[in-house]
Amino acid sequence: MAETTVKQLAEAVGTPVDRLLQQMKDAGLPQAAETDVVAEAQKESLLAYLKRSHGEETDGPKKITLKRRTLSTIKAGGSAGRGRTVNVEVRKKRTYVRREDADVTAEVIPEVIPEVAAEVAPAIVEEVVAETVETVETVEAIETVEVQSEPEVNAAPKAMDPEAIRRAAFIASEKEAEARKNVLKEREEKAAAEAAEKAKQAEVLKAKSTKPDATKESDDKAGSRKDKRDRKEIDIDEIQQKKAKHGNRKKRVEELLVEEVDDILIAPGAELEDDLTPTTLGLTGVGRSKRAAAPKAGPRHKFNAPTQDQVREVEVGESIRISQLSQRMSIKAKDVIKYLMGLGVMADINATIDQETAILVVEEFGHKVKLLDANEVETSLLEALVYDSEAEARSPVVTVMGHVDHGKTSLLDYIRSAEVAGGEAGGITQHIGAYRVKTKLGEICFIDTPGHAAFSAMRARGASATDIIILVVAADDGVMPQTEEAINHAKSAGVPLVVAINKMDKEGADIDRVKNELAAKNVIPEDWGGDTQFLPVSALTGDGVDALLEAVLLQAELLELTAVQEGPAQGVVIESRLDKGKGSVATLLIQNGTLSRGDIVVAGENFGRVRAITDENGQTLASAGPATPVSIQGLNGTPGAGDPFTVTKDEKAAREVAEFRREKLKTERLATPVVSLDNLLENFGAQAVQSLNIVVKADVRGSLEAIVSALHDLGNDEVKVNVISSGVGGISENDVNYALTAQAVIFGFNVRAESSAKRLVDAESLDLRYYKVIYDLVDDVRDALSGMLAPEIREDIVGIAEVRDVFDSKKFGSIAGCMVIEGTVHRRKKIRVLRDHVVIYEGELESLRHFKDEVESIRSGTECGIGVKNYNDVRVKDQIEVFDTREVARQL
Repeated sequence: MAETTVKQLAEAVGTPVDRLLQQMKDAGLPQAAETDVVAEAQKESLLAYLKRSHGEETDGPKKITLKRRTLSTIKAGGSAGRGRTVNVEVRKKRTYVRREDADVTAEVIPEVIPEVAAEVAPAIVEEVVAETVETVETVEAIETVEVQSEPEVNAAPKAMDPEAIRRAAFIASEKEAEARKNVLKEREEKAAAEAAEKAKQAEVLKAKSTKPDATKESDDKAGSRKDKRDRKEIDIDEIQQKKAKHGNRKKRVEELLVEEVDDILIAPGAELEDDLTPTTLGLTGVGRSKRAAAPKAGPRHKFNAPTQDQVREVEVGESIRISQLSQRMSIKAKDVIKYLMGLGVMADINATIDQETAILVVEEFGHKVKLLDANEVETSLLEALVYDSEAEARSPVVTVMGHVDHGKTSLLDYIRSAEVAGGEAGGITQHIGAYRVKTKLGEICFIDTPGHAAFSAMRARGASATDIIILVVAADDGVMPQTEEAINHAKSAGVPLVVAINKMDKEGADIDRVKNELAAKNVIPEDWGGDTQFLPVSALTGDGVDALLEAVLLQAELLELTAVQEGPAQGVVIESRLDKGKGSVATLLIQNGTLSRGDIVVAGENFGRVRAITDENGQTLASAGPATPVSIQGLNGTPGAGDPFTVTKDEKAAREVAEFRREKLKTERLATPVVSLDNLLENFGAQAVQSLNIVVKADVRGSLEAIVSALHDLGNDEVKVNVISSGVGGISENDVNYALTAQAVIFGFNVRAESSAKRLVDAESLDLRYYKVIYDLVDDVRDALSGMLAPEIREDIVGIAEVRDVFDSKKFGSIAGCMVIEGTVHRRKKIRVLRDHVVIYEGELESLRHFKDEVESIRSGTECGIGVKNYNDVRVKDQIEVFDTREVARQL
């Protein structure tokens, strides 16, 4: 048999080694260290000692008796509406019996329960009411519980069960706890008895001081008899009902104790622990209802604060507002702003920061960064464009560019056999036009762009959507600024050029001059060894037009232009406008696929279902293929010229893409420039820039963008243009209200004001102007800005006098004797004193005399005496310069 040490025994019974050594010492055993060996007989001796110390006998059943006494008060109804308070003392006695009989089985338990029920006496409430003394009522209940235990240990020597030792140790701890509770109860009972004694004395004093009459005594006696009858009606069922209210809680306590004490079984209905707070029993009286017990409060839900820092995954796009960033990190915005100030960035809660700065902020606060793909929606839109068919040859898209008045539209008119240039305001193209022309050699799609400087953005968009550029240069005018700009657009877009030298029918035409000037711009003709075709044409007579078309088709063949015929349409917006009867009308150039009526189209920030398709001649079409310019109706707005358009599978996808683009543009527009500490003081002392507020309305989107772009280019450091509102369509009353609020000027380009808007303009005397030509509008705005500029101060030197001698005067101080060597010296004009051609003083003349006479002016070659006001340090050889100032209006 293996030997058992004290340490191993302590681990087996689940008690500390020190406590086990103390118990063995109290039992008279010789073990003093944890390495000492414990024999089986010593284990039996230790167990017997522990049982004796806990009040158990080895030869018979062991009993544990628990007594508990609680005090409470009840209110009893009295006569004449007076109530009396009665103290109630409840005594409870419970006996737990541990049987050591090995033959006891689980079947004994049902037999014990009737015995226990028989021993439980009915609750008796006795009350004796005297005139001066309240009797303490006693409720006594005796409950006996028999508990099944482990079978008795056989006398034969065998290994001691460590579980028995553990149970004995547990019972010992329970005994100690019960003893502490009894001490506390005795203290409470003593305090309650003292309080009851004081109440009795107070009641006796009150009874002696009061002398009730006979009627009141009879009423009190009748009330006391009635109270006795009422209290006799209270039976044991009422007390049991009150106990049942807490039955569930008691059963839960019993189950927990059973799990802890293993084999010690608690009899059903036994009550281990009562509420320490006194309970109030309601007595049924005349005219009184039985009081319901106050409901117990349910378990309270508490917030458990996180014990560790919460690490969040923060989504960051290309830019993000500080308010959004702080919300995603669950951090106060002021903490983020404080950290940004530490980085040298001055920002408020609505400021927008870039992605790199946002990453630094997120990592500083201990969170993870999740970078968002800004083009995820756009990428999903492009991935949805699937073309199953093969690409086929298509017609070329040709854009006509050149300087203003060089004959671009006239050349197209001859090709189309139409009169377009005559209908344009000022003979200048104001819009982008798209036409499809059928020639003997094939079909060509032409895009006509304006040549005015205001249409730089238009020309850039036209170059990006085209295959070939025809550069029109007037033979009598040569290369001009817009000609050079068109060359740059073609080079940046990688589009080949075909030069058409127009106006060859004029007498001053010089083709060699044009070639030389274009060669200086790195556009080399083919006959000079370059790769650019130069063709002389005349839009008036038509000479060379056929050769130009052949050159264009030849260039298209070299490019091998192809497109997919079948599939969802894709292309670019050429122009858009707002029609009063049709709504939003957009001119599209289809680059791939087929556009049909009923398709869902998303174009820029707008989307919608195609309600109608028309060509450049106004003919209705059911569908249109690649390289075809068409006009569609059905969009919910006017997209910008150059915006891409795509056909989507459903309206939900189109709306999602349009809203994403709109939100992105809004974020960029509202993004405030973040001020750093470096440039914080740069503009601190700068003068306020004066601004001219303008409201612009135009007939088409392309013209509107050209006007707004041209207006933004005007101005300087002192004045600028502020376009507060712009749009496509007529001038409405809302536009007038905008202008009225901001004190703005209203400009209408090929549009008119509505009747209600016109009445409001007349009533408020606002400035409303209409234009047909864009550069007229731009010139007027430039003149207005020039008038806002501060005038320039110019100085004109009118005379110079040289000091020949200096005299002292009691009245004027130092008087300079001078000779006027240039111009005329005036008394009432400003002067400067120059010494060695350096200005040392600037002021006014105090005295100007010729001999002894006071004069107003002295001409050249005449001597004079000059007294300088508030200046006496005049020396010989100094020069006195007389000048005049005048204001000159400035121009932008």
